[in-house]
Formats: sequence, structure tokens, C-alpha cells
Amino acid sequence: MTKKRGTRTIRSIALVMAALASIAMFAGGCNTVQSPNRQVSDLQITTQVKAKLAPDVRASSLTNIDVNTTNGVVTLAGEVENAEVRRSAETVTASVPGVVRVNNNLQASPAAASVAH
Repeated sequence: MTKKRGTRTIRSIALVMAALASIAMFAGGCNTVQSPNRQVSDLQITTQVKAKLAPDVRASSLTNIDVNTTNGVVTLAGEVENAEVRRSAETVTASVPGVVRVNNNLQASPAAASVAH
């Protein structure tokens, strides 16, 4: 009878360990610490930034601008035609409600810079 009880205990422990490992694996796959409301808000900010950039930035530059928002901090990345478009994109982005800060990682096109000289 003790042998049977020992086997059941080992099986129970193994089952609990497997369950804990599964939970840890799924929890590790979740890579956000933002609440669902904050995620929606960030998505709304990104959408508003893109909508505001459309009429203010040249179409050829607009397709090259990536907009990413996390906790109200908007990061602009990509390549634009010149420094003026880069500054304009930052100004427009900063004017969107909910934007906390703008990280302007836009690069002015070297081709456009050499034509200006």
C-alpha cells in the first residue's frame, strides 16, 4: 500500500511541475506590461499621428515613415526627403493629444541633401 501511495505522490508532483512549466511558458510569451486601455490609447495615438502626417508631409516621404507608440511616447523612424520634412513630422506628431514625447529617428535622404548643394 505504501508503494502505491509513493507512486501517486510522485505522479502528483510531476503533474504539478508540468502545469507550472506550462504556465511559465505561456506567461513568458506575453511581452507587454501595458494595460489593455493603454494599448488601445497607444494605437489611437499612432492612428492620429499617421492621419495628421498625411496632409502635412509629402506623399513620397509618408510611405517611408514608421510610427510606433508606447506609453504615449511616439517613435518616428524611416527616411524622408529633407530636414524640413523631418522637423515638420516631429512638430505634427507632438501636436497630437496624448503624445508624451517624440523620438525622431527620421533620416533625411542623402540624395536630397546632395541636390540641395
